Amino acid sequence: MNFKTFLTTFGLIFLAEMGDKTQLAAITMAAQTKQPFTVFLGASLALAAVSLIGVVLGSVMANYINAEYLHKAAAVAFIAIGILMLWGKM
Repeated sequence: MNFKTFLTTFGLIFLAEMGDKTQLAAITMAAQTKQPFTVFLGASLALAAVSLIGVVLGSVMANYINAEYLHKAAAVAFIAIGILMLWGKM
């Protein structure tokens, strides 16, 4: 296992998820249900499943598309989503 890749991935995902809608939903669920451990398990499994889908798709796409193009396409997608959010379309 490449420790640098692990730490970079952990840091990026941790920062990206901090304060997002998912965290707010988990806070709300834990407060409403008074079952923080159950909410933690559900949220953890959901994030793991979504991450697995992303890793599998990324691995498959890397076999057919140059990683540089994938990186640029992801950047364009993030910009487009940001613009749509600013315009209130998302």
